[in-house]
Amino acid sequence: MTVPNVLLSGIVGSTAYGLAHEGSDIDRLGMFAAPTEKLHGLHPPKESHVSRAPDRTLHEAAKWCRLALGGNPTATELVWLPDELYEVRTPLGDELIGIRSSFLCAKRVRDAYLGYATQQFRRLEARGDGSFSADTRKRTAKHARHLKRLCHQGLELYATGEVTLRVENPEEYHDFGERVAADATVALPLLRSYEAAFDETRSVLPEGPDEAVVEAWLRRVRAQFYVPEVQAP
Repeated sequence: MTVPNVLLSGIVGSTAYGLAHEGSDIDRLGMFAAPTEKLHGLHPPKESHVSRAPDRTLHEAAKWCRLALGGNPTATELVWLPDELYEVRTPLGDELIGIRSSFLCAKRVRDAYLGYATQQFRRLEARGDGSFSADTRKRTAKHARHLKRLCHQGLELYATGEVTLRVENPEEYHDFGERVAADATVALPLLRSYEAAFDETRSVLPEGPDEAVVEAWLRRVRAQFYVPEVQAP
């Protein structure tokens, strides 16, 4: 998949979290700018390009901004990667990293991270007592790890305004995943404890994101990629 005008791209997922194991997929996430002229026609360009083998997702700049403004954890991590995991960095991409805090607000971070963690728990709960195939057990353990990670990272972002993608103790997450794969109810006390922690924590984040800063960045993107099409006489 060849997508022009990639502004920022890097390795995300289990590799970024420090939870990858032998055989883990390498996931890539990035953002691109559609030619500005193309946005005004009857048939606007695709907002996302997704490929498999390799696993890669690229969102158009405006779509990525909307996702990040909504607190989407997967989109958000693109601007919090360790430097060594970026594969494409442009001046506009660096600008975006520089304004990453402008996308954040307390309610959306809480709702998004706890909401995604709760979705993971519902998936675990639906799988029953652990008497399923080895492949399903692996997926269940993976969902459990991500539930724990989302809770921890969401609370960190809510409390401090910053997030550390690489987990401190990967083995703790793997152990938790195995225990939940055997008994999904093990995950519920952890989820409830983080819900209580959010309630008890005073967030440093504002009540709303700074959309003016985001809008100004997006307009710079549109200006840079505006090339008027020459109409034939």
